[in-house]
Amino acid sequence: MSVSTPHAGGQRFSFAGIATAVLDSEGTVLRWSQEAAELLDRTAEEVCGRPVRALLAEATEHAGWARIGRTTTPAAGQTVLRHRSGNAIEVAFRVLPLAPSAEFLLLAAPARHVTDWEQSAAFLHALLAQDRIGVGIHDTDLTVVRTNVTPDMFGGLALPVGTRLREVIAAEDAEDVEAALHQVLDTGVPLIDREQRVRSPHVPGRQWTMSLSAFRMEDAKGGPTGIAAVFTDATEYQQARRRVDLSHEAALRIGASLDVKRTTQDLVDVLVPTLGDVAYVSLAEAVLEGEEPPKLVGGGQWRMQRTAVASATGPWPAALLQPGAAVPPLLSAEGVPLLLSTAALRDVQDVRAVLLDPAKVPSVLADPTQHRLFVPEGGHSAMWAPLFARGLVLGSVTVWRTEQPEPFDEADADVLAEIASRAALSVDNARRYTREHRANIALQQRLLPPATTDTPAAETAGLYRPAGGGAGISGDWYDVIPLPSLRVALVVGDVIGHGLPATATMGRLRTAVRTLADLELDPTELLTHLDDLVQQLAGEADPGHEDTIGATCLYAVYNPVARHCALASAGHPPPVVVRPDGTVAVLDVSPGPPLGVGDMPFETTTIDLEPGSVLALYTDGLIERDDGDIDGGLQWLTDHLTALAGPGSGRALEDTGRVLLADLGDAPPRDDAACLLARTRAVPAQSTASWEFPADPAVVAEAREATARQLAAWGLDELAFTTELIVSELVTNAVRYAGGPIGLRLIRQNVLVCEVTDPSNTQPRLRRARWSDEGGRGLFLVAQLSTRWGSRYGQSGKTIWAEQCLTTAVGLHAVD
Repeated sequence: MSVSTPHAGGQRFSFAGIATAVLDSEGTVLRWSQEAAELLDRTAEEVCGRPVRALLAEATEHAGWARIGRTTTPAAGQTVLRHRSGNAIEVAFRVLPLAPSAEFLLLAAPARHVTDWEQSAAFLHALLAQDRIGVGIHDTDLTVVRTNVTPDMFGGLALPVGTRLREVIAAEDAEDVEAALHQVLDTGVPLIDREQRVRSPHVPGRQWTMSLSAFRMEDAKGGPTGIAAVFTDATEYQQARRRVDLSHEAALRIGASLDVKRTTQDLVDVLVPTLGDVAYVSLAEAVLEGEEPPKLVGGGQWRMQRTAVASATGPWPAALLQPGAAVPPLLSAEGVPLLLSTAALRDVQDVRAVLLDPAKVPSVLADPTQHRLFVPEGGHSAMWAPLFARGLVLGSVTVWRTEQPEPFDEADADVLAEIASRAALSVDNARRYTREHRANIALQQRLLPPATTDTPAAETAGLYRPAGGGAGISGDWYDVIPLPSLRVALVVGDVIGHGLPATATMGRLRTAVRTLADLELDPTELLTHLDDLVQQLAGEADPGHEDTIGATCLYAVYNPVARHCALASAGHPPPVVVRPDGTVAVLDVSPGPPLGVGDMPFETTTIDLEPGSVLALYTDGLIERDDGDIDGGLQWLTDHLTALAGPGSGRALEDTGRVLLADLGDAPPRDDAACLLARTRAVPAQSTASWEFPADPAVVAEAREATARQLAAWGLDELAFTTELIVSELVTNAVRYAGGPIGLRLIRQNVLVCEVTDPSNTQPRLRRARWSDEGGRGLFLVAQLSTRWGSRYGQSGKTIWAEQCLTTAVGLHAVD
């Protein structure tokens, strides 16, 4: 039989499993319960009227059980009873007298059940006795019916019996907790280790982080009777975990960029809102330029700039110092910058974060204007830490709390110091990268010629786009080299690899090209010498890196008098020409091997170019595509050149090149791209005059007379005397040492060029004659009378030339 009565609180207690019997004074069974019948599988008819000792198992005698009916002292203990099946059942029993009769009440239950009940009671007692583990037992209405939570347990948080959660914690938090408990009550699914914020409705700003677990209590039939909630104060653990998570996030996010400002912005984005509500970073202006900031002591004016800000409540407040603004100097009471004060120096040297007392800030920042610039509205707690790396103070970071009620503590300061130290190294790495990158860019820019040039042969525009959107530099280059007789050399090249080594190699090759061009070598011969140089550079390279030294190059010489262009390629993409009639063609230049291969010939291709033609020389970065379709890239180039540089476009060459590079897209290119555009000009036929003479001393006078007449026709009589002397000396030398035929040509442009051609390949040499020598002064006179002079060799013979500056602007314009 199972009997239950209502509990005062509406709960019900179950006696199921307890067997009962009524005995007389002799130990005879008078009455037998249903639970007793189920325990031994013996009915009341079988047991009643018989002595209770008959139920004992064989050879079992329990003193307490045996005394039943022989004494008034209640008996209790354990014994073994015999089941109808013959099995032995160990039970715990208790015998109670029933006053005023002489009868006794026998209570018995399986021993294992009694042990469970005793352990459960002991467990509940021990649990309720804990002072760091809160226990709350709630009825089905979530009213507290039993608890161990006192005001001293969690620093002011109490849970009185008979109350509801909304009466002891903030309504919003209580609503969250009760919703979770109702779900446990409805579903029976336990709640395990839920992190719950709990705020006090009586003490503003006081809050805890609780770890809450709950399970449903049920009656014998499985019906819900209430909720048992167990919770612990996880505030310190949660704060410690938050700090660990913050440090981990800082390690992941800060330093991913090599941009100084981006790195500082990553720093404040990590700190807000996890650690504080407002944060800002100020850096020395020198750091932003890639330079080292002034030392803490010993000189230099300390200039700071606000570089990064973050606010948890929305846009950066307008009253605070804005990003990019200069930080006004903050002076201590001693009149020295705060960052250089004795206390600050100790903090910097210890790489320590400092807790700032907002109450003392007005005394430090006496100027209300400065106070508004540095203290956010509602700021009640702050920390400051130096950005100190490799012996340099790069700047500082400051964090304020305006919304979070808890003030910063020393543990927060330790976390800020750790993060600031890591961030300072990242900022310094970015600073050093900025310095080195700017140095590399400056080096490359110094190695490249001016972006635009204007010569009688052509106007040019060169453009360069580094790989990675400016993050990387390499060895792409272009060059425009004025040559004698109004000619111009156009060069474009691409060194293997990226970075400073490629730039250095490029500088050496460009210098070599200029030197070889000054010797007026044929394009084929020039590339042959350049190939030898690259092989020498490869031989000088470290073992295993020989294959990384190499380049491609295209060398072209345009002659505005003959109006033709001679080109030779060392593994370089072919140039594109836009002719004055609008037609576009990819020039068929026979490509030789890249520079450095060796033992392979180069070939010169000569084409005619009308005045006004646009010649485009470029590196492969301009036409390479992600899909590897070079032909498609070349078609893209020709189409764009047709639209941008065709007749009627009216666009300057520099603008054409800028638009061309912009049309490559916004994605950072994988390779550098260099482009050299040249719009050709021609020297008018009336600005040149030429004669041919036999190798006879008498022709010297004829040459002088022809020169004088031509200069008079051009209106250059003031140059007649010096030019006749130059012609006389050069023609005399040709007659004496080279033989005929002898060619004489005058070219009038911004300079006056005098050329004498003979069939000899003998190199003319300038020497100083002694006073007793009868000859040897010819070339010396030519050098003294001209601005510059030199010689070049053709397929047969040589040409000696001399230039003179013109003092008149008459007839000095080329034909465009």
